[in-house]
Amino acid sequence: MSAAAPGRIVAIIPARGGSKGIPRKNLMPVCGRPLIQWSVLQARACAAVESVWVSSDDDEILAVAAEAGARPVKRPAEISGDKAQSEAAWLHALDAVERETGPVGLLLLMQATSPIRAPGDIDAALAQYAAEGLDTLFSAAEVEDYFTWRRDEAGAPQSVNYDWRNRRLRQSIERRWLENGSFYLTRPAILRGTSNRLGGKIGIFVMDRFKMFQIDSRDDARLCEVIMHGYGYDRA
Repeated sequence: MSAAAPGRIVAIIPARGGSKGIPRKNLMPVCGRPLIQWSVLQARACAAVESVWVSSDDDEILAVAAEAGARPVKRPAEISGDKAQSEAAWLHALDAVERETGPVGLLLLMQATSPIRAPGDIDAALAQYAAEGLDTLFSAAEVEDYFTWRRDEAGAPQSVNYDWRNRRLRQSIERRWLENGSFYLTRPAILRGTSNRLGGKIGIFVMDRFKMFQIDSRDDARLCEVIMHGYGYDRA
């Protein structure tokens, strides 16, 4: 980190026990490890990250995360349901971390369901954050030259990023990026002041397109396993 480093950097990973799509999703095996452990190990591999914390309402998840080197934050039931936002978990965990270890300078907020990360992704994002003088940053994958459609209120197909009546070359389509959920960088004051992970001067850390996949179904999990194995990311 540069001389303008933001102070102590801590990682917080929310991982609640309930999941409708895949029961006990955060504990499901992915490349030989419980899913939650991959994000813990990837955060711990970044030298700039002082500590890694997992927020969960589930004691088994907290124990499995601790085996990988995370510190536990027991999340109350009222912010652990299906409709609870990650911001609520991150805010609760931030308060717990600072009560125990003192003020935090920068938060690395991670999603356990996005395990496809290279060892240097977080390091590179932190370097970009410092170089561009950012307040917040999110990871994303570029959506390249796709013609996208949606359905309007009547259910009719409608082109979104181009006019089908005046079809253009794919190269002329406006560049767009998809948040891949892998991680966010934010200052505690922004998270507390806005209840939002993003704010101020926002940066985009562009990751490889194959890192866009998140685990919401068993098919997603199989695909992520194939990608992680193929790129050697299944070796912690």
